Amino acid sequence: MTTPPTTQQRIQTPTGFAALGVPEQVDRGLAAAGFAHPFAIQTEAIPVAMRGVDLCGRARTGSGKTLAFGIPMLARADKFARPRAPRGLVLVPTRELALQVAEVLIPIGRECDRVILPVYGGASRDDQIDALEAGVDIVVATPLRLIDLMKAGELVLDDVQIVVLDEADRMADDGFTPQVEWVLRHVTGDHQTMLFSATLDGQVGNLVKRYMKSPVEVSIDAPTDTVGTMRHLFLAVHRMDKDKLVATIADYAGKTVVFCDTKRMCDRVTEHLQDLGVKAAAIHGDLTQAAREKALARFTNGELLVLVATDVAARGIDIDDVAVVVHYVPPIDSKTYLHRSGRTARAGRDGWAVTLAEFNQHTTCRIIQRALRLPTIPPIEVFSNDKRLQDLNLFLD
Repeated sequence: MTTPPTTQQRIQTPTGFAALGVPEQVDRGLAAAGFAHPFAIQTEAIPVAMRGVDLCGRARTGSGKTLAFGIPMLARADKFARPRAPRGLVLVPTRELALQVAEVLIPIGRECDRVILPVYGGASRDDQIDALEAGVDIVVATPLRLIDLMKAGELVLDDVQIVVLDEADRMADDGFTPQVEWVLRHVTGDHQTMLFSATLDGQVGNLVKRYMKSPVEVSIDAPTDTVGTMRHLFLAVHRMDKDKLVATIADYAGKTVVFCDTKRMCDRVTEHLQDLGVKAAAIHGDLTQAAREKALARFTNGELLVLVATDVAARGIDIDDVAVVVHYVPPIDSKTYLHRSGRTARAGRDGWAVTLAEFNQHTTCRIIQRALRLPTIPPIEVFSNDKRLQDLNLFLD
């Protein structure tokens, strides 16, 4: 009878990342964290980043970009030499994304003797200062809290060797470009810069020109590609039926994220779903960080069936088993549609993006369809008692 390998033996077994030039210590951390084989963006980006050159990565949401930049950072950045002076910096647009990037890297970092700290508003500033004083290798930060700590002299970027801008297009859309540029000007030593974004034009293109040196571009899809295994459904609905439709869809499909345009709409939809007996919670910018983290945790562990969110969560929900994304109102453009829809069909799984369109919103749907090269068909009329809602595939027959 063969004796099963011990945990330590399994950790020592090389993963598929080893062939990309990943150091043994980092590879052990990947194995311990449960990462066995690289995704396409990781296969393309890691060998380039390991050479120390600047890199622009473009890949659809859910494609594994965190490890594409995180592994080279853990492999190449030196151990911190002095308090308050990290060797690596990752800039992200939202608190939720800062937490999630850190949560991916922290278990791998333990094997590499690297300390990773998320820095964002809404969390204890004193705790972050204490951690920086003790010594941190990589900081994952939102721009405003990072700048606050820098101006207070609690953090310096003189020793940073690697800078990553994650979701750079979102930071540009949200008006963070001046803050990002202010931070980059304070990275004074020789360093490598990596930028990951769905698009590389506009404000993002300006950042590339000003702050990167002959970057290598790595792209595994076209800018208009949608998430690989996602199915798209546009429904023509009456305003009074929307909440019942969402409840029926979630009951059939499972974990559902509903995107609303405003905080007030977000709260109202949540209340209506709860009145219908749906386990739902809201997540938006007016809630405390603790409340947002609690709602996200409850949704992740299955305690909640529906999470109702504003765009604050469009880049911050990194949960592989979201079955459906519902656009409660058609997004204003195809880029927003992609960012929101990317919460489903992650890591090669199937998923649905469902858009609810009232009578005067059909043109917006058609514009999105054309921009993303989807079939240009009118939204399908549906009422809350439609039997097809119990199996969304029936809409495609």
